[in-house]
Amino acid sequence: MCGIVGYVGPKQATPLLLEGLRRLEYRGYDSAGLSVLQDGQIVTRKVAGKINALADLLETDCPLGTIGIAHTRWATHGAPTVRNAHPHVDCTGHFALVHNGIIENAGVLRRKLEQLGHTLGTETDTEVLVHLVEEAFTGNLEEAVADALTEVEGTYGIAVISSRDPGKIVAARLGSPLLLGLGSDGEYFVASDASAVLTHTRQVVYLDDGELAVLAPHRYVTLDLETRPVSKAISHIEWDLDTIERGGFPHFMLKEIFEQPESLRNAMRGRFLDEEGTAKLGGLERTLSEEDLASVERVIITACGTSWHAGLIGEYMIEEFARIPVEVEYASEFRYRNPVIDERSLMIAISQSGETADTLAALREGKRHGAKVFGIVNVVGSTIAREAHGGIYLHAGPEIGVASTKAFTSQVVALALFTLFMARRRHMSVLQGREIAAALRQLPGQVAEVLKRHEEIRRIAERYKDHANALYLGRGYNFPVALEGALKLKEIAYVHAEGYPAAEMKHGPIALIDESMPVVVVAPHDSVYPKIASNIEEVKARGGRVIAVTTEGNGELEGVADHIITVRRTLEMLTPVLTVIPLQLLAYHIAVLRACNVDQPRNLAKSVTVE
Repeated sequence: MCGIVGYVGPKQATPLLLEGLRRLEYRGYDSAGLSVLQDGQIVTRKVAGKINALADLLETDCPLGTIGIAHTRWATHGAPTVRNAHPHVDCTGHFALVHNGIIENAGVLRRKLEQLGHTLGTETDTEVLVHLVEEAFTGNLEEAVADALTEVEGTYGIAVISSRDPGKIVAARLGSPLLLGLGSDGEYFVASDASAVLTHTRQVVYLDDGELAVLAPHRYVTLDLETRPVSKAISHIEWDLDTIERGGFPHFMLKEIFEQPESLRNAMRGRFLDEEGTAKLGGLERTLSEEDLASVERVIITACGTSWHAGLIGEYMIEEFARIPVEVEYASEFRYRNPVIDERSLMIAISQSGETADTLAALREGKRHGAKVFGIVNVVGSTIAREAHGGIYLHAGPEIGVASTKAFTSQVVALALFTLFMARRRHMSVLQGREIAAALRQLPGQVAEVLKRHEEIRRIAERYKDHANALYLGRGYNFPVALEGALKLKEIAYVHAEGYPAAEMKHGPIALIDESMPVVVVAPHDSVYPKIASNIEEVKARGGRVIAVTTEGNGELEGVADHIITVRRTLEMLTPVLTVIPLQLLAYHIAVLRACNVDQPRNLAKSVTVE
């Protein structure tokens, strides 16, 4: 992985491919390259490092041609070197291929190809694919690609060109997202992300697993892997190009933090039934009925990373108000167990991109066991959105920063809406339902108030930017917020941080606390506040530096905590939406002060589409 773009049409391909790669840059990568058909030959240029280095190379050595493919690579097999960068070319130089995914039987295929006389020169799993296509070719590129893929175990999103069948790009997908962009003037694009083509078209076709596409000037066709035609719907991208620009902010992450009042409004817009004191969940209109949801006896939430933290908050909400038992599972672990699931189980799959490989695999495992599947995703048309039985779109807009911010708070709100919906169908009174709905409506304005403390939080960050470790503590609904705050600091500032339930501090982490250990405590004045106040005293007794996030009007921490950041009061179940904002800003400012690449942190990718 990480980013694919291809072009066929009347224009010069290289500038369009380079532009597409820049649009995909936010996904995280360590090398970049492109191949263009020029005068009947494949010309390939690639670099280790950033797209700017590729652009510099192309200024003096630019391939000319109207068909090409390009790639940004996030290393899985093999170091991030020029040799391992995509595109990969076969022994003869007649075929070039880019690939997202992992070929699990690459070792077996490599040995087979070498026995057939092929010379493979990289450490990557991808290289075997282009040699398989070379081996299978008998005159038709799409047939060769289809034949080659029958030998592959693993996941792929690929685009292939050939000087021996030069008028086309062939693309195929299994487990790694790929779409076609339908441009004007007989031009077509293939990309792993809509942002790569949005400058040129809003009309896209999403490939599903086991499908293949052939793009040529003035025509495209979609096929299955036996090259039989497949009819596909054309989708329209609603969001504007402006939404994937920084809009005057120094980083996408900061822009997205400040977009949260609006992203929360969008997540809730049209979802309240005020008289009934409940929510409506339409958005992923599939086959999941209200009767299906009413019969649910158990909920399994599956997700990864930040989305998993949102799921923990959802667990607390659903159990408290809907009185349904909930388990929150790491998607990466869930698929390798033999989980107890049946038709009375509801699986909630949470993923910003809707393409997270482990979450998608867990969803499919749940479906195989007969569970109903509910998706909470941000990207319209994503695989999880298409495969779930029903669910909620977040409508948060594109999230470009690798570290998720606005998607997290929107996920929490989506889970609150789901909780309200389920609880009102069980035993929650209409008055309590109206109270929760009213509190949800107030959140965007309350988040805006927290954002006004931006400079105050930056000054705290200046005080702690050089510390190598940090501890985050929370209880109840805010324990997952502590986890999320610690994750943000690790992701973008490269500071070792751990999140703990505050009461667990005494079972080990308290040994780490001294005057050099900043401790961030999420301590709103809620039902467990007296307990966490005692934990703060324990930290102070050992010389720890306390940064407390609490609710306005709580004067009890004055003179105890070293720094106090306040948020507005709200219902206990909704406090995470407010208390996480200071932690997002704290991590952001520490990262900036440490001169880190905030939007593209090292070793991370925005959408993890491989295991």
